[in-house]
Amino acid sequence: MSELTTLDVAWLAANPLPDFDGVVDKSQRGQALIVGGSPSSPAAPMLTAEAALRAGCGRVRIGVAAAMVPSIATALPEAGYIPLAVDGTGAIDADAADLLADSAVRTDAIAIGPGMGDRASAARLVEALIAAAPDMPFLLDAAACACADPLGERIAGHPGHVVLTPHPGEMAALTGRHLEDVMRDCAGATIDAARRFDAIVALRSTETWIAAPDGRLLHYPGGGVGLATGGSGDVGVGIILGLLARGADPFRAAAWGTWVHGEAGRRLGAPGFLAREILPLIRDLIRRPLAV
Repeated sequence: MSELTTLDVAWLAANPLPDFDGVVDKSQRGQALIVGGSPSSPAAPMLTAEAALRAGCGRVRIGVAAAMVPSIATALPEAGYIPLAVDGTGAIDADAADLLADSAVRTDAIAIGPGMGDRASAARLVEALIAAAPDMPFLLDAAACACADPLGERIAGHPGHVVLTPHPGEMAALTGRHLEDVMRDCAGATIDAARRFDAIVALRSTETWIAAPDGRLLHYPGGGVGLATGGSGDVGVGIILGLLARGADPFRAAAWGTWVHGEAGRRLGAPGFLAREILPLIRDLIRRPLAV
């Protein structure tokens, strides 16, 4: 039986993030790997990477189409880059998994999917990288989340180490429910998906529901309609990834990331702000959540 808990500052106070005691270099603060981007969303992984750095991890590398590296690296020189080959459609080639596998085993958390639209390419990358790094925390977003259904056994075989961040349409595909049913029963759909995939699932819409396979269920009432803007989800994913990389368990990382992203939206207020305006607020919201 699942017990519903509101995600608020009381929950955060009772579930603090790992601190940095004894940390002396960027590697000890956590290393994250992001694989994503597409011709239509080339900069999405850049937003995810900056959010991860602002969430406190020490180093981020981005696996992205080689042609995109010069422009993205100029905009975010703090990240490292892995230039990848693409197929005839411009999607990251599945053979890139071999190149990424070496980086995967030398990192602390991996996100696959920001800005990706090709599900077939994403599925091949997810399968290969989970096999290459069986004990690694993974976050699957966008196309990598949408393709999870046929990879159910592979993901469930990585128990408790995967975070899925579907929107309602992707949740319908993951659970086999109609979209209307998902919207009527967000909590139930999220619990079902968490149990099926043995993963942490965060259903993101105007509200967010976060479920764990053991029945824990959190509800965040939302950060306002202003967050419904291009790139906002990529920033939210980056916050969770950064917290995973610095050592938070997947449920705690998903919860804190959801709250920080939402509260940044509350501070920014009415629609019209840009996703990149969320980024400067991340650090202080993590450091001083009780001051909100």
